[in-house]
Amino acid sequence: MAKIKIKQIGSPIRRPADQKKILVGLGLGKMNRVVELEDTAEVRGAIKKLPHMVAVVEG
Repeated sequence: MAKIKIKQIGSPIRRPADQKKILVGLGLGKMNRVVELEDTAEVRGAIKKLPHMVAVVEG
């Protein structure tokens, strides 16, 4: 299955608890951390909920 790289670009400070939980679920939590996950509908949905905090990294 295809992989997708996600980078955290926003801080979870002063964010709602549900947004922090989504970050932890993606394996993020610290600025500029990059994780590689399976490209599934669940991961894409989580990215759409946090467009101000995560970015898809090319490559």
